[in-house]
Order: sequence, then structure tokens, then C-alpha cells
Amino acid sequence: MGRTSMTEPRRRRTADQAVAEILTAAEALLTEGGVAAVQVRAVAARVGITDAAVNYHVGTREQLLLALLRHGGKQIRAGIRSCAADLAAGDCDLDVVVDALGDLYEGGYAELLYALRKAGWRDRGTGLMADLVDVLHSRRPEPRPDIDDTRLAVAALNQSLLADALLGGSSRRATGLASASGGREQRQWWVGALRCSLGIEN
Repeated sequence: MGRTSMTEPRRRRTADQAVAEILTAAEALLTEGGVAAVQVRAVAARVGITDAAVNYHVGTREQLLLALLRHGGKQIRAGIRSCAADLAAGDCDLDVVVDALGDLYEGGYAELLYALRKAGWRDRGTGLMADLVDVLHSRRPEPRPDIDDTRLAVAALNQSLLADALLGGSSRRATGLASASGGREQRQWWVGALRCSLGIEN
């Protein structure tokens, strides 16, 4: 009688399916343990493939991190586009947009971006926030200033959310703020500041 294999048959995946599962696993590891947790071996174990398969589909660990960042960028762009459309239609307020962006950065993408920039990576893309800029600028009262004024306001918001995700409450504690809900209060402050700066209501 022949021997029966006790291992489960390896599931066949297309290349696109494999990459999608690898990035999903890497994203989960990023959220759970930060950039240090995103290792080829850990990703492979979570997906149920070999380290070599991860290398084959996405390359080295550095290339994996870059692919993960691009994956996050697509999520940010899609999220901003959706929120901007809702904002334009009056279906959501500015605080929903600020929370969505802040939550994504706090989910590990701010740390990932910082780590890659320290390693020498530079983003060549532009316009990630363009949809949001366009909607906010269209809602400014006449006569509107140059659109660069709106871009600067959104850039300041983006920088603040990135920094807050990296530094946590340390920057607020330095000013004497000790509230555990300071991050939420900081976001609400930014919503008010944007509304005041841009002259919009929502």
C-alpha cells in the first residue's frame, strides 16, 4: 500500500492572487507590529507559501516594503477620492476625511513612509491629495485665492497627521496637554482650523 501524504495540497494561486495575499499579510503585520514586523519569513508564514515564493512575486524585503507603500498609497488615494466625492455631494463632513487619513497613517503607513525615506527612497509621484484640494477649493467663498493657498492648507494637515502618527502624544505633552484623547482633539482642532482658514462650513 502506498504512503498517504499527511500534508495538505498546496493551493494554486495566480500571480495576481499571490501578490494580493502577500500585501494583505504584510499590511496586517505592519498594523500589528510596525515596520520591523514586516519580514519575508513572517509574510510567507502568514500566507502559507515559501520565502522563495515571496521573493519571486515581490522581490527582496526592501522591495516588499516599497510594494506595501504603493499599496497603501492606492488605498489613500481611493479613500480620499471617495471622501472628496462624498464631501462634494454633502454626504459627509470634513472631520470624516481627516479621520480616514489619520487612521490610515496610524495603522502603520506613517512609520513605513518614514523608514523608507530614511533608507533613501524618494516619492516621485504627485497629486495624492488633488481630489480633496479641488473639492475644498471649489467650496471656498468668492473671490477665491490662488489654488496653491488651498494646497498649502491641505499639505499642513497631511504633515500634522503624519507627525502625530509617528510621535504620538509627545508633541502635545511638550505643550502641557496631558489628555489621553489628545489625538482626537488634535484632529478636531485641524478640522476647525481648515474651515476657518478656507472659509468653508463643512
